Amino acid sequence: MGAYILRRLLLIIPTLIGIMIINFALVQFVPGGPIEQVLARLDGGGDALESFSGGGDAGIETAGGNEQYLGSRGLPPEFIADLERQFGFDKPPLERFLNMMWNYMRFDFGESYFRSISVVDLVLEKMPVSISLGLWSTLIAYMVSIPLGIRKAVKDGSSFDTWTSAAIIVAYAIPGFLFAILLLVLFAGGSYWQIFPLRGLTSDNFAELSFFGKIGDYLWHITLPVIASTIASFATLTLLTKNSFLDEIKKQYVMTARAKGLSESRVLYGHVFRNAMLIVIAGFPAVFVSVFFGGSLIIETIFSLDGLGQLGFKAAVERDYPVIFGTLFFFGLMGLVIGILSDLMYVWIDPRIDFEGRG
Repeated sequence: MGAYILRRLLLIIPTLIGIMIINFALVQFVPGGPIEQVLARLDGGGDALESFSGGGDAGIETAGGNEQYLGSRGLPPEFIADLERQFGFDKPPLERFLNMMWNYMRFDFGESYFRSISVVDLVLEKMPVSISLGLWSTLIAYMVSIPLGIRKAVKDGSSFDTWTSAAIIVAYAIPGFLFAILLLVLFAGGSYWQIFPLRGLTSDNFAELSFFGKIGDYLWHITLPVIASTIASFATLTLLTKNSFLDEIKKQYVMTARAKGLSESRVLYGHVFRNAMLIVIAGFPAVFVSVFFGGSLIIETIFSLDGLGQLGFKAAVERDYPVIFGTLFFFGLMGLVIGILSDLMYVWIDPRIDFEGRG
């Protein structure tokens, strides 16, 4: 097992470099880079000039008592050259890529172009929202889907199995953003009941609340977003659990256990459960990462939650390359490590699995 883990760890390096090369190359062909973003802000009278010229009046020229933005008359080439130097675009792409990767290998992700804050601090600032959504959604999905899947396997073909299958398939078919809007309309004061707050992760007076008051306020705010982000995951996990149990129940060792006079619950939870739950439980890290990083943008937008989904979207729109590539490197590395942990989880649950002997 040690040799397998070592091979997987060594494979992380070329995989991560390949991911970065592909995305860095694609970005070179995307129009509207950071400099174009700054120039567009200047043309629109934005505040971007203050960040690069050192003062709010540097982009304004007074002529005959009328103030005119230099951006509307064409910026001097020296200013644009200075922008290129500050952003690092005065160097060839290969040199920029090598410098970026060298810094990333030392976990130096640089500073956001437009927010004057380091990428690490920016991610840490937004991460609690995404962790809340990802962790609670994953836990609730497992807590509901596993018992429901076991019950459906035991009652296979019954009316309970039929109507629960219909319910989870309907839930799976409903888009997450549509269900989120429905929850807002019904329970957040849209047209019916004002039970839950409309936006945010905490109330304005959160700091003034007691310890238990803070817990209650947090759960009050997170309920609707978690339900909206969890609803579609019930179907996959429930049906996976049911099918895993059905496959195990039909095997010879189950009939042998029943023939020995063991109770049905002892057969089900003492023998079948461990084998049937292998693929479900071992996939927990991957499921958490998929919920953590996938599909959160729409939920965060609808419920006004400032998390990693919003951060990535704004960085892409603004062409904030340090944020884009820094988060891509970090989360790509995390995803590859999670893949190794998933394999280790398989071995921990069932020691009979041997990745060394697969060849």
